[in-house]
Amino acid sequence: MRERILPDTSIIINGMMVNLLESEEFGDIEIVIPTIVVEELQSQASKGRESGFVGLKELKKLKELCEKKGFHISFIGERPSLDDIRLAKSGRLDALIIDIAKKLGCTLYTSDYVQALTAEAYGVKVRYVIFEGKPKKLKFEEFFTPDTLSIHLKEGVPPLAKRGFPGNFKLVKIGSRSLTVKDIEEVIGEIFEAMRSGEGFYEISRSGAMIIQLRDYRIAIARPPFSDGLEVTIVKPIVKLRLEDYKLSQKLMARLKEKAEGILIAGPPGSGKTTFASSLAEFYMFQGKIVKTLEAPRDLQVGPEITQYRPLEGSFEKASEVLLLVRPDYTIFDELRKTEDFNVFADMRLAGVGMVGVVHASNPIDAIQRFIGRVELGMIPHIVDTLIFIRYGKVEKVYELALKVKIPTGMTSEDLARPVIEIKDFETGKLEYEIYTFGNENAVIPVAEVEEKTPTQKLAEERILSEIRRFDPYAEVEIENNTAIIKVSRRIIPKLVGKGGKTILGLERKLGIRLEVQPREKGENEVEFNVEETENTINLIFDEKYTGKTVYIYVDDELLLPATVGKKAQVKISKKSNTGKRLVKALNQGRIIRVTI
Repeated sequence: MRERILPDTSIIINGMMVNLLESEEFGDIEIVIPTIVVEELQSQASKGRESGFVGLKELKKLKELCEKKGFHISFIGERPSLDDIRLAKSGRLDALIIDIAKKLGCTLYTSDYVQALTAEAYGVKVRYVIFEGKPKKLKFEEFFTPDTLSIHLKEGVPPLAKRGFPGNFKLVKIGSRSLTVKDIEEVIGEIFEAMRSGEGFYEISRSGAMIIQLRDYRIAIARPPFSDGLEVTIVKPIVKLRLEDYKLSQKLMARLKEKAEGILIAGPPGSGKTTFASSLAEFYMFQGKIVKTLEAPRDLQVGPEITQYRPLEGSFEKASEVLLLVRPDYTIFDELRKTEDFNVFADMRLAGVGMVGVVHASNPIDAIQRFIGRVELGMIPHIVDTLIFIRYGKVEKVYELALKVKIPTGMTSEDLARPVIEIKDFETGKLEYEIYTFGNENAVIPVAEVEEKTPTQKLAEERILSEIRRFDPYAEVEIENNTAIIKVSRRIIPKLVGKGGKTILGLERKLGIRLEVQPREKGENEVEFNVEETENTINLIFDEKYTGKTVYIYVDDELLLPATVGKKAQVKISKKSNTGKRLVKALNQGRIIRVTI
């Protein structure tokens, strides 16, 4: 009697059904493929999921092998409904497959242990097959040299590699021929074959994108329509350092060991932040601390003593609830990106857990500013007490944070005392920044420039100018002895002062500084420029000495916009923008265009 075998999606995707037919002797058999299996694989592939592509390729191999060996293969059953596919994760399709196997008297072949137990409970014959693969050298590993950080494979482009070390690398071609889709699909096929042997796991699986951790490699696969072409990026850490290798000062080592519990590791992409975080994690582990990590994807190179967690059910908040019950001494959070991440970091730190966060920032103070607006300003020093800035794989700057109630630097009136976050250079103790509420805004003030012009003066000048230049495009402001002297055209003074002095009084309350209005006697500080028109933009071209300066563009006496002069001494304004449309209209009408600085 002909034996009927019904494989489910798990044993098709992992390739074991094909392996069994090739390696074992079978008599008169019929391979029964439920239509819902094909539809499920097609649905996954249509959504850009790699499991769908792999499963359909394996199904094609299975059909060709059956034809070659003379096994009968049939596709039976009804197509699944949209509800069936939508509820696939809840086990709906698996239940339908078991029903078909029982109805037709088939032996269910599966690599899903839960599916096997369920089928046995229903009295269905089952063969549970565990994938047993041997690790082998993968084709892409040929591209990796001891100094290779990552390789980049994309259709229509020769393979590229980043070589060097964190913070100092170069992009080089590692092949002369442009890659085809077939070339990259072969690499992806090998990756999934290794995945089926248990050498890796999925970090993220989305429509058109997938992140895989395979051995030491982090692999990102992107497909259209998410990307404009099939692309594979493979990253491998080449450096694993101990904290001692960074040659930190004894003062900093003592702080990390004894005091720092809210640490932020910042730096530009590729600067070595994650490598330093891994070193710090193992440093705390060797100090006898319980250390855990929160990562997506899991990128830290740490020993087996340190458990690495990913988002639980897609949420770091849910993962943190488990972590608080585990009670770690330190948690490494790699990386802080979204508001939820910063909130979780803050909640865990305020709950008493030592926290180490990794964040992208081009300069140290930017890392602190990422918290502003996400948590209360006064809570920041309780959440972050130490900031370590990494560049080119080295510790470039260390800041310590503290909260004090004081008069901000540059202010003189005692009435202006307020809570101020002091950011000091850790090694020298020099105060470099202050953060406090100024008016209705949070101000981050560089104190290092106080000798040239106080932060209050700079901030007040900018704020006042932004207000009064709506009335007088050539207004000027000078700060003297905690008084701002406003110089405007005589005809503007009544309007600026306001009825009963309301406008000036409002500004004084808003800025916390006394204001004095005077008539302007100086000439109008205009800047010469040329106008160049392209198909899509209006370009204002200036002398190179104005590069990087802020200029104010007016139509007659009405402010059009402030702008920064770019690297090519130009300000480009899109014709499609509202500002661009107004400027084009003004030029066509022959109105006067002025620019001041």
